[in-house]
Amino acid sequence: MTRSRSPGCAKTEPSELKRLMPSASNRAHHWWTWRLFGLLFLLVLPAWAQAKPTLIWLLRDLPPLTIFEGPKKGQGVIDQLMPMLIAGMPQYEHTLMRVNRARGIQMLHEHPFACDPSLIWNKERAQWIAFSIPAFRAVSNGLVVRQRDRDVLESFLVEGEVDLSAFLANGERKVGVVAERSYGEYIDTLLHQAPSGALTPHYGNDALSSLLSMQRLGRLQVVLGYWPEIRYQARQAEIAEDELLFFPIRGTGKYLSGHVGCTDTTSGRQAITEINQLLRTLPHEHLNQLYADWLDPERRQDYLEQARIFFQQQAAQ
Repeated sequence: MTRSRSPGCAKTEPSELKRLMPSASNRAHHWWTWRLFGLLFLLVLPAWAQAKPTLIWLLRDLPPLTIFEGPKKGQGVIDQLMPMLIAGMPQYEHTLMRVNRARGIQMLHEHPFACDPSLIWNKERAQWIAFSIPAFRAVSNGLVVRQRDRDVLESFLVEGEVDLSAFLANGERKVGVVAERSYGEYIDTLLHQAPSGALTPHYGNDALSSLLSMQRLGRLQVVLGYWPEIRYQARQAEIAEDELLFFPIRGTGKYLSGHVGCTDTTSGRQAITEINQLLRTLPHEHLNQLYADWLDPERRQDYLEQARIFFQQQAAQ
């Protein structure tokens, strides 16, 4: 016997019921999908929230500290120091940026988190750069002339050293300098006091090499710089070393300190605190030897002994 059906009741096929009523397995699938999504979000969130800050290292082509090209590429003192600093500071992402001196100074002025591993301290810079303790020792600057131009400095020599103040005040010859470079506080002061027109600053990427080329062409007779760097750049430019004469500057010590300098911000000052901790434990003997290898044989032993004493005293402080 067949039951009568109300005219208002429509027959629902099984396929339609499946569409209208999600199965238990589908509900379970959706639940696990959302739960997995939630777990992944919770795992990713801490990594995103704790992303490492990026520390930009400003590097210049400055033999024997940093060497960008040539047969000794990457063999400079700072080239060897950088991997030690980076390995000792895993809390940062490290980016290396090649700059000239003027651009490097601009970055330290403007960027919230950048460091230069080869800076000379002076009072002016210390007002807006956070400096580390000494990282390395270097030979002080001097004046270089070609053999044929020795007479240019003759009347300003005192016991083999140049009276730079008197030479600049005389004003007959210009001194080539790398723009925005510090040559040590004593020399920096003399340069700031120099009469207008006494200096020929060069701002380019290959500033010292360009100054030596100007000197070779007779457009400039006197260049200020570090003798190891001048020797290297002269060799690269195929200028014979015996063509040049180097004279120390009267009133400076034989050696000066190089520092790491960072932007004077909260992050920069924190980095300097961490860098100082590393510098107190790094193998200075190895770095000293790397630098000494660039010196004249008669200067090496004195440099090594003086650098050893210096860093021993620093460690005891």
